[in-house]
Amino acid sequence: MLWKIIGVVAVVWIALAIIGALIKGLFPILVISAVVFGLYLLYKAVAGSDNSVSKL
Repeated sequence: MLWKIIGVVAVVWIALAIIGALIKGLFPILVISAVVFGLYLLYKAVAGSDNSVSKL
């Protein structure tokens, strides 16, 4: 029974370590893409168009 508990704790620990590494690695890409998308939307809003229906 003790080994099952230790095994579950080890598996959870490894899973959290992997998830943490993925978040740490992908977070800068997420921030950069959000900034680029925001700049794109700002450009589209400032540029305007003849159309009253905006297309994304």
